[in-house]
Amino acid sequence: MQMQLLKIPTKHFLSPSRLINLILIPSSLYILYLLLSLLFSSGHHHPQSYLRSLSTASHPGDPAGSTSPPPLSLNHLVFGIASDKNSFPRRRHYIAQWWRPGLTRGFVFVDAPVPPTAGNNTRQLLPLPPIVVSEDTSGFRYTNRYGLRSAIRVARVLVETVAMNLTGVRWFVFGDDDTVFFPDNLVKTLSKYDDGLWYYIGSNSEVYEQNRVFSFGMAFGGAGFAISYPLAKVLAKGFDGCMERYAHAYGSDSRVYACLTELGVGLTHEPGFHQFDVRGDTFGILAAHPLAPLSSLHHIDHTDPIFPNMTRPEALRHLFRAAQADSQRLLQQSVCYDPSLLWTVSVSWGYAVQVFPRHLPLTEAVRVRETFRQWKKGSVLARSYGFNTREVEPDPCQRPAVFFMSGVASRKAWIKSAYRKHDDGNCSTDMASPRKLEEVRVYSRKLDQDIKQLRAPRRHCCDVLPSSIGEVMEIAIRECGEEESIFMRQ
Repeated sequence: MQMQLLKIPTKHFLSPSRLINLILIPSSLYILYLLLSLLFSSGHHHPQSYLRSLSTASHPGDPAGSTSPPPLSLNHLVFGIASDKNSFPRRRHYIAQWWRPGLTRGFVFVDAPVPPTAGNNTRQLLPLPPIVVSEDTSGFRYTNRYGLRSAIRVARVLVETVAMNLTGVRWFVFGDDDTVFFPDNLVKTLSKYDDGLWYYIGSNSEVYEQNRVFSFGMAFGGAGFAISYPLAKVLAKGFDGCMERYAHAYGSDSRVYACLTELGVGLTHEPGFHQFDVRGDTFGILAAHPLAPLSSLHHIDHTDPIFPNMTRPEALRHLFRAAQADSQRLLQQSVCYDPSLLWTVSVSWGYAVQVFPRHLPLTEAVRVRETFRQWKKGSVLARSYGFNTREVEPDPCQRPAVFFMSGVASRKAWIKSAYRKHDDGNCSTDMASPRKLEEVRVYSRKLDQDIKQLRAPRRHCCDVLPSSIGEVMEIAIRECGEEESIFMRQ
């Protein structure tokens, strides 16, 4: 009998590589489990917590113990001014009025070299920024049939100014060659804002129709506008590509606005920037300035000289004399009353004083008198403005007696400004008429508002002082009392 051998199954051993995989896979899963446990146990199990962690990662705060930046100064601003070879010789005086060599930094951009007779000689006589010929923009599309192709070059002033790579910049400020800036007030206004954040600061037009057509959210370029340094750097990187998407836009400021809108940034309104889309006599606007430092004026060539019997450059120089004495108070309106004569006195400091021969409630006294003409003829909307107006009295003798600033003198504790009467016709000068006055003298202290006062401005009060001189009125401007109201006291 033949014995059958029992077959024992062959034993298959795992290869070394498979053994390693069997060890690594469970280990990796266990490590992943531990990491997820730690993540959720640290408070990120809730969606809001997770979003907060993303926000912190995208916008890191200041490192612990970091020091705050020094106070904003004029040297932290860089100006980009748009001009051309034809307008620069005519408007260089406007730039020279506010430019301060050694303190202000910036450039004037022109389309072609300025002729030597207008450039070299001018630079020897007037303080002016460096003149730069803009880069070629012929490769960009422009399809708006109502506008000018030069809008592309003017818009790219932003890119070319940022590309200068100046050090210590915290704000870029842009304007036209007929934009008159008030540098100290500009610094004061911008100091309210954190220049480490994204800010687009300016103002729109005085005219409703202009804003309706171009946008209420756009800073009009002639008034000037400011862009914080970090925002300007980001904007400049993609600006050329963005402009291609807006070949149909009308002006340079429309392109800047569109590209900022794409970045998600809106306009921060500052009423001290003035586009001045009006013509003729701007007295009514200047004499009822909003509660904000005067930052800019524009369209000087389209309006009358702001002081009578002067040329436009002379009138601006005269205004800047007051600005040198007390820049922040310039054009700030204070209203007081003489109850014995029922007079209303409105002081626009450094510019003019109006004395009304009747009682005006403060709500009426701060309205803008419509001394100017509309920018464009057309529908009723062309005469609709972004502020309250009142018509000029048809009878000249019912209008206020107006006194224009004639001089300013600074003392240690106070500033005296004098205003001489402007003759506006043959009206009676009886004892009850303010036209009997020849001069108004205003006494005030230099205005130096802190950040809180700038953010929550309050109008200053004034008092009509007893005077022994019959032809002179004296007024003192002061801060209002804690609970003081401005009205006619009987």
